[in-house]
Amino acid sequence: MATATEKPSETSSAKMFGGYNKRYKHWSPTLGCSMAFSVYFPPSSSHKFPVLYWLSGLTCTDENFIIKSGAQRAASAEGVALVAPDTSPRGLNVEGEADSWDFGVGAGFYLNAKEGKWKNWQMYDYVVKELPKVLSENFEQLDTSRASISGHSMGGHGALTIYLKNLDKYKSASAFAPIANPTNCPWGLKAFSNYLGNNKSDWEEYDATCLIGKYNKITAPILIDQGEDDKFLQEQLLPHKFEEACKSVGAPLVLRMQPGYDHSYYFIATFIDDHIKHHAEVLKSP
Repeated sequence: MATATEKPSETSSAKMFGGYNKRYKHWSPTLGCSMAFSVYFPPSSSHKFPVLYWLSGLTCTDENFIIKSGAQRAASAEGVALVAPDTSPRGLNVEGEADSWDFGVGAGFYLNAKEGKWKNWQMYDYVVKELPKVLSENFEQLDTSRASISGHSMGGHGALTIYLKNLDKYKSASAFAPIANPTNCPWGLKAFSNYLGNNKSDWEEYDATCLIGKYNKITAPILIDQGEDDKFLQEQLLPHKFEEACKSVGAPLVLRMQPGYDHSYYFIATFIDDHIKHHAEVLKSP
């Protein structure tokens, strides 16, 4: 069995826009299983690259963003490395882990589960603590002290909540179609009740709309893009609830409603350059 300090093993590599998409596997003590993550390294530079973490949505792996988003063009030009972790533990064979697409495998919700059956679902600690340590110890070309975070849907929820709770670790945040108020939507109710139990105060610790009032000392505006033709908009995503919460505490938010766009990676690919540039400005500022 691998140890916490063992170097991740490279499983694939492909050149793109002068840099390289690389995929790695490593043993995660936090999750108790082998995990994969993908990194896009921009073309070689005399300077270390700042890091933009991307958290993907329900059913996704670390590869969806790397393959579908086209983010590498802007990341190459801006000199920002992209890091995409997987969305949940895998291979643990917990009863019921694959019974539905919106819970269990591929649906970690970037929280630390409290219910015993799901004790390995510690994606918050994996993203916030373990993965940055793995990167800083094994990739000298990355400057993990300069980091920002973004994501889509469930991953947008993860990006917003992780950012708000760790303003000392991330310089900016953005999201595409985030689950912005999970304590009030079916996806969130299902995930939180099963992972966290019935204590609603535990749920609120993973709800950006609830957190913004607690952690509102934000300097860089949060950028959110939301497709107006997204079939999940009204029932699951609730970005306007987050917008209202931001306004109530004076937190800087740019919420862009995009006419005609849906929930897919076609939507993400259309606006991803804006997000890369949004983060690059902050990451590269003195």
